[in-house]
Amino acid sequence: MPERDNRRVMAFDFGTRRIGVATGQQLLGTGQPLTMLPARDGIPDWDAIGRLLDEWKPDLVVVGLPLNMDDSENDMCARARKFGKRLHGRFHVPVEMVDERLTSFEAKGEAMAGGGSRDFGRHGVDDRAAVLILETWFRQQ
Repeated sequence: MPERDNRRVMAFDFGTRRIGVATGQQLLGTGQPLTMLPARDGIPDWDAIGRLLDEWKPDLVVVGLPLNMDDSENDMCARARKFGKRLHGRFHVPVEMVDERLTSFEAKGEAMAGGGSRDFGRHGVDDRAAVLILETWFRQQ
């Protein structure tokens, strides 16, 4: 494992229809959007995730935890935690959960400010939300 401050980290923004993926280097403290993977009722294409992990070889994976504003958990938190546990179980990669409140909201704002589509159902911002999750984790280190 590389030095603690030079780890390659991959972030996932878990969703029931799409899962955003970003990657970054802890030393730089910034992330870049990688892709958005389709999901069927929260079930991802595990083979596609395996290919991403093989290609990017992250030292750590972070998964966004969509807490409510009052810090309570909701159904999506349970599903995101389950996704994180399955990532760890299938691919034996360390997984940490990260508070992702407002990341999708912020990612949509960035997309609109950049002149992007406002049809977030068709043109998701999940990969941008994953970047924000990753950068939140970097700031907490």
